[in-house]
Amino acid sequence: MKKLSLVIALFFSILAAQAQTKNVPTPAPDKSDDQESLAKDYLSQVMGVALKATSNVKLFQFVYDWIGTPYRFGGSSKKGIDCSAFTKELYTQVFNMDIKRSSRDIFSMVTPVGKDDLKEGDLMFFKIHSRSITHVGIYLGDGRFVHAANKGVAISNISDEYYSKYFYRGGRMLASFKNELVNGTAEKKDDQ
Repeated sequence: MKKLSLVIALFFSILAAQAQTKNVPTPAPDKSDDQESLAKDYLSQVMGVALKATSNVKLFQFVYDWIGTPYRFGGSSKKGIDCSAFTKELYTQVFNMDIKRSSRDIFSMVTPVGKDDLKEGDLMFFKIHSRSITHVGIYLGDGRFVHAANKGVAISNISDEYYSKYFYRGGRMLASFKNELVNGTAEKKDDQ
């Protein structure tokens, strides 16, 4: 119901904006560019991330589709999912990368990145009540990240006291690992 309300509100706000503008003849824009721009605008508003920070529509569409999915330790489906399975699924679907399953193992695949250097799609690792990594999320921009937590798949802000307290490090997929995956995937396709 909330999604429908947001879509309707977006539709009427676009209509109102167009009604207030002058009609100036311009060349017909590419429809796919219009759709992508509209999707970026909509998703950035819904998720609270600035439009300038929204460059990967596929990432934001994936997140939108999973928001509200219940948390289930060891789960890996829309019936219930945990943080590392959500991260693995996102990286598979959005970035075509098959990453490891546990947050600690995923950390072994990244180049550490500071909180201030995070970019859209980077990973965020947390040590919650532990000396080792216990949680992982995906950075969206503007201090926001998506993760599967006790309340389900949600978008949180790194400046929230809880997450700020337990944040360990950001991580960016190693370039060598990306190349290995891409080459390995290409070789697998050639073998089939």
